[in-house]
Amino acid sequence: MKNKFLKKLAAASLAAAMVFSMAACGNADNNAAKGNASDSSSAAAENTSSSDKDLTKITFCLDWTPNTNHTGLYVAQQLGYYEQAGLDVQIVQPPEDGAALMCASGQAQFAIEAQDTMAASLDSDNPLGITAVAAVLQHNTSGILSRQGDGIDTPKGMTGKTYSTWESPIELATLKTVINGDGGDFDKVNLIPNDITDEPAALAAHQTDAIWVFYGWGGINANVEKTPCDFFFFKDVNPVFDYYTPVIIANNEFLQNSPDVAKKFLEATQKGYEYAIQNPVDAANMLIAGDNTGSLSGSEDLVQASQQYISEQYIADAQKWGFIDEDRWNTFYKWLADNGLTSKDLTGQGFSNDYLGGN
Repeated sequence: MKNKFLKKLAAASLAAAMVFSMAACGNADNNAAKGNASDSSSAAAENTSSSDKDLTKITFCLDWTPNTNHTGLYVAQQLGYYEQAGLDVQIVQPPEDGAALMCASGQAQFAIEAQDTMAASLDSDNPLGITAVAAVLQHNTSGILSRQGDGIDTPKGMTGKTYSTWESPIELATLKTVINGDGGDFDKVNLIPNDITDEPAALAAHQTDAIWVFYGWGGINANVEKTPCDFFFFKDVNPVFDYYTPVIIANNEFLQNSPDVAKKFLEATQKGYEYAIQNPVDAANMLIAGDNTGSLSGSEDLVQASQQYISEQYIADAQKWGFIDEDRWNTFYKWLADNGLTSKDLTGQGFSNDYLGGN
């Protein structure tokens, strides 16, 4: 899942480079939420009558098909947390041009994004009107998955090996930094196009030697498929890569005009993720039940195993769910600027903790 997701992001990044004033990264593939893109987010969130009580309609755009990053949303929906907060929340799939653009246009009030892919959306003379308002996971769980015993349990082991790439500038700069910093030689890594759909199977078949995955899905899937693999986290190699992925973003106009609604949404969402932390099995079942795409059908064992891991990552060592550490956010954006990956320094931009609930 991670690799298809990242290839979508890379394709959208290339489009952003060609039309920079509309910069954004697309993650997924179908079922755009219907509505006039010129309608403001606040208008889309006006009160409507539902089940004999007035509920504020909220559209939430995912970054990809439902997975364990999204569990808290489905829990909050199915346990009635949103309705108790006076909200009617519709969870939708992203359009071809991505969740960030859908959110910025006002067709969705909230969406899933990531700090690294947000950079293209913010690095423009006309940046997208989006703000990260909550961290879904407290730490970056991505890294490199490889066959066990191939010597790629550290970055320098990638020297002379084959890596499946989606050719993103941030991706390649990250790899160069960790490989060369570990005493390896990035220039000696054999780069091939990433067309992988099942990471453990691709490694077992020697289609590639190394793949960038999120451990909570790709790494756990290796365990479920009983494929012996090695893995290292980027954040453990260099703390600059402990950036926030994924995050919940919100439409700026909506935040300005409806801050109380935004706070109610995030408070209910926080309750959903807190429930998932305490009840991972039940929460995973709610995710599976809420999946209207069919993408999780047949993957119930993976969902349950992933949920056991991910539930421990939602808050981890943070003071509360959703909190974004300013220093970590800024450290990564400074690295992007220092390495010429953005045209300007984005430190201090693109996030806010002001809409989160209490501890």
